[in-house]
Amino acid sequence: MCLAAIALDESRRFPLVVAANRDEFFERPSARLAWWSAGAAQPDILGGRDLRDGGTWMGLTASGRLALLTNIRQPALVDPKAPTRGQIVPLWLRGDLPTDQFWTRIALSGYNGFNLIAADFLHGECFWASNRHTHPKRLERGLYGVSNADLDTPWPKVAALKSRLGAALEEAHDAARLAASMFEALGDRSHAPDHLLPATGIPLERERQLSAAHIRTPDNGYGTRCSTVIVTERLRRRSVTHVFERTYTPGSVLALMRQVTLKDWPPRYVEGRPQRASLQSEVVEAAPGDGAPLVPVDEPRRRVRSLLKPATPPRPRARSTAPAA
Repeated sequence: MCLAAIALDESRRFPLVVAANRDEFFERPSARLAWWSAGAAQPDILGGRDLRDGGTWMGLTASGRLALLTNIRQPALVDPKAPTRGQIVPLWLRGDLPTDQFWTRIALSGYNGFNLIAADFLHGECFWASNRHTHPKRLERGLYGVSNADLDTPWPKVAALKSRLGAALEEAHDAARLAASMFEALGDRSHAPDHLLPATGIPLERERQLSAAHIRTPDNGYGTRCSTVIVTERLRRRSVTHVFERTYTPGSVLALMRQVTLKDWPPRYVEGRPQRASLQSEVVEAAPGDGAPLVPVDEPRRRVRSLLKPATPPRPRARSTAPAA
């Protein structure tokens, strides 16, 4: 991905929302959203797939792990012999490494610059990590945005997408409307004014082209390959997660839509007693140009459990030692 906004526990009804664009050269072969395996004895991954070098830019597993990756735009520091960053997401999704061991492994592997959002909902945790920094940062409840710089760097398209996500959470009445609002934001092709453009070491005209949320270069060689929206909705006693993907081709204004619905995902964390998700998955294919398919709507629960456990457990209330009156 090259642009993403994430809402964690910002809404009682929609505790998890991810809206992201993947920007890439159109000649690079990729597979659309689907379940696939990274290897024998590894969990199936729901996500797109890079068919040239392997791996993915974003994916999730039935056991409650999710990850998305963006590169860091520092052309002077790019090593053409570095390993592909697309293997980082599947490595996290394997689920066999705790955060500290995982981070040590990828930090020392010689990757070019990257940002990683990595969640383990079974344990109520989510982190941002970058190999331009020493340690991962634990994410708490809030709205976050990332592009090709550090987390929440206020590039215009990052700030705009976060703002649109916050507004959509307050206005949407169901997952389909929320997804439609985010696809509209991800499809914005307006460029930022020159005085707000970052200086990342590329020519000014290229900075202009890359400043839009939805990118398409004049030669149609590079641009937004797909837009992905993930919406978790609380429906009575269960969570239903909808994963929407729009994929684009260089010579058409139409988009292909695919939707996967996950019941009872993400799994709820239980302190000291990890539980596995009872996952049901349904894939829906929509005709080119269609909007987000309608999804079932039900009355939401009023009292819900957050996705993230508190960073510091609450202190027990002190007993009163005062004598009874």
